[in-house]
Amino acid sequence: MRAPDFATYVLTAVRAQRGRSLLTITGIAIGVATVVLLTAIGEGIHRFVLAEFSQFGTNLIAVTPGKTSTMGLSGAMLSTVRPLSLADADALEQVPDVEAVVAVVQGNAAVEADGRSRRTMVFGAGPKVPEIWAMRPAIGRFLPEDSGGGRPFAVLGATLSEELFGSHSPLGARIRVGGEPFRVIGVMARKGQMLGFDLDDTVFIPVQRALAMFDRDGLMEIDLLYDRAADSSAVAERVRELLIRRHQHEDFSITTQDQMLEVLGSVLDVLTLVVGALGAISLAVGGIGILTIMTIAVRERRAEIGLLRALGASRDQIMGLFLLEALLLALLGGLAGLIIGAGGAWLIGLLVPALPTHTAWDFVLIAEVTAASIGLLAGVLPALRAAALDPVAALHEE
Repeated sequence: MRAPDFATYVLTAVRAQRGRSLLTITGIAIGVATVVLLTAIGEGIHRFVLAEFSQFGTNLIAVTPGKTSTMGLSGAMLSTVRPLSLADADALEQVPDVEAVVAVVQGNAAVEADGRSRRTMVFGAGPKVPEIWAMRPAIGRFLPEDSGGGRPFAVLGATLSEELFGSHSPLGARIRVGGEPFRVIGVMARKGQMLGFDLDDTVFIPVQRALAMFDRDGLMEIDLLYDRAADSSAVAERVRELLIRRHQHEDFSITTQDQMLEVLGSVLDVLTLVVGALGAISLAVGGIGILTIMTIAVRERRAEIGLLRALGASRDQIMGLFLLEALLLALLGGLAGLIIGAGGAWLIGLLVPALPTHTAWDFVLIAEVTAASIGLLAGVLPALRAAALDPVAALHEE
């Protein structure tokens, strides 16, 4: 049998059973579309979360009070022998490759101005926040260098500024934070949200003031910005050694941004694999459909197979015909699934911008190859049965 006749026969066989072929193609298409769509959503969420956590930069190290226990509880939730202090933050500025340090205290308090009041997040921080957290003032300036105990200056987030002052500039205005008077010297540029937390609905005050306002003995965190060319683990080790010398033992926890992103990446990779596995189940169901359809086809076309054998077709050619037919059904289903899945991911991203999607083409390729493989595997058994038919007995059934 010549190659053109081979291809014509297979196409004719697929068209002859339009309804049955459509059902088979639909089964594979649903499986591939499920893989493409779910992995697009998973990959989109993966990239979104990593972008959220890396928007402050990737060359950061965070030091928190208390040693993280094997139970997974952060030491910041427990009492420590010696809290992190402003003196610790000052000492960490001398660590090689550390470019900037910011001491952080966080709390919640009412902010009042011009008869308006809004309860919001209060950050007690040092002057290096713009450099370390990649947050810049839109107008005015950030908290200045101050060695006199923290002058009563405040910097507003963009959202808080709008809520309290509307479209008017708040520079120089008097506000009260937690009942204490402050003067506004700046408004931060918009940063957006991070995992549902509005970074613009905040107010920054000197860390010394925040320690007194929230009646804290020590800092909640010390953030360090280190040289991008330096090794994060080496810098973290130098930070650890310095603090152990100061505290006499390790009663603190050190987390590099690299470690956090690595953990997040691992968790999100598992998520993507799980949603891909769900799609693989649909592909398996589609493969069963091909097996069923091809088995029925062999039974219904026994006389046709006998005639082909009588006309000189070999067993290998008969087997190849049925394998090619199964492969064609799988490829058509895979193509339809790709169009549906990628189109669905694009449509979701268009209609629901809050749900990020990104078509993972490596998973698309895997899905297409899997669909073709399933088609071949599902067609093997029926093809073997067709090739094994005795031509005389098959013609006799006609």
